Amino acid sequence: MPRTIQYSDKYEDDIYEYRHVILSTEVAKICPKNKLLSETEWRQLGVQQSRGWEHYAIHKPEPHILLFRRPIGTDPVTGKVPDGNKEQATALPVEAH
Repeated sequence: MPRTIQYSDKYEDDIYEYRHVILSTEVAKICPKNKLLSETEWRQLGVQQSRGWEHYAIHKPEPHILLFRRPIGTDPVTGKVPDGNKEQATALPVEAH
């Protein structure tokens, strides 16, 4: 079975850009359940994307879909967030899904 991982287009609100990543069945079997993954953990699964993305929520009905976000303006090479955007982003709570 192929280890294909599918990536959505990016979408955004006033503070964050988002994307979701759909893991293949094979990869989903080895993905830790019921916890948010660190960058090291999702990269070890084979997810490849620029820097600055945060696995921010778990959608329990579809745990094979990883939900990512990063503040708008994040440098994709360094993962650094512009100062003004960092303050806005950290002021918002993460909603459980």
